[in-house]
Amino acid sequence: MDRYAEIDEVIAFIHQNIYDPLPLSLLAGHIAYSPYHFTRIFKERIGLPPLYYVSSLRLQKAKDLLLRTNLSIRDIGLEIGQQSLGTFTTRFTEKVGMTPSDFRNSTQQANSHFNSLEKLKDWQTAQLVSDRHDRVEGSIQAEIPFEGIILIGLFAKPIPEGFPLYGTVLPSLGGFCFTGVKPGTYYLMATTISWGTQGVDLLLPQATLRTRSKKPIFVGPNTIVPHQQVMLHVPRLDDPPILISLPLLMNVFLNRVHQNNDQQENNTNKSGLIHIK
Repeated sequence: MDRYAEIDEVIAFIHQNIYDPLPLSLLAGHIAYSPYHFTRIFKERIGLPPLYYVSSLRLQKAKDLLLRTNLSIRDIGLEIGQQSLGTFTTRFTEKVGMTPSDFRNSTQQANSHFNSLEKLKDWQTAQLVSDRHDRVEGSIQAEIPFEGIILIGLFAKPIPEGFPLYGTVLPSLGGFCFTGVKPGTYYLMATTISWGTQGVDLLLPQATLRTRSKKPIFVGPNTIVPHQQVMLHVPRLDDPPILISLPLLMNVFLNRVHQNNDQQENNTNKSGLIHIK
C-alpha cells in the first residue's frame, strides 16, 4: 500500500474542484491535517508542494481548453485563476515550451514531427564521452506491451515541465545513457507515445505510459551514478501532469539527428571518401 494513501483523497478533491479556489488550509482541512503537516507529507508522497501541484494541474487544464474549446486565451487564463493575460502567457510558455497561441495551432506540426520519427531509420546518437563519472545510464521496461517511442529526460524538478536538461527519444525498451552530465541534482522522467497516435492525443498525453524518479539523482564531479532501473506504468492518480509539449521535444531530437548526419557526412567527405546520397 502506498505511504500516505490519504493524500489520494486530496488529489481526487483537487481534480474535482480544479477551477475553484484551493488554498492550503482547505486542502489540509480536507483530511483534518495541519497545513504544515499536510505540506510535509504531500511533498514526500508526490514530490511537489501542494500548491505547486495545483498550479501545474491547472496549466494542464489550460492545454486541454486550448485544444478542445474556442475560448479566448484570456478567458482560459481566467478559468484557471490567472487574472493577468501576460502572467498566464509567460507561465504557460515556460512550462510547455511554446505560447498558448502556438500550442493551440500546433496539431498539424505535431503530426508531422511524429510521422518523421516513425520514418526514421537511423536512431544512433553520438556518445562523445566515455568517462562514467558524468554518465547517467540504465534500462527501461514497461508494465504492459506497447509499440512506439519513449521520450526520456533528466529534469530539474520532479515534474516534466520545461525542456529537460538532458533528453532523448528511444525507439524501444532497453538501455539508455546520458553522457556529459554536469554535476547537479536531477529527476529522471519518461513517457511513451504509441504508433498511430494523432492530433490532440499527441499534445495531451494523458493516457500514455510514464515513469518518474521521486528521489533525486545526484551527479558529482568524482562519483559514479548507480545504474537506473526504470519501469513505465499506466497513469496513476498521483502522477504530476506532463506539461512540456512532447512534439516540441520530438522536433529537437529530429534536428539533432539531422545535425549529426550532416557532421558525419562532412567528416566522410573530408577523409577523401565519396559520400553517396
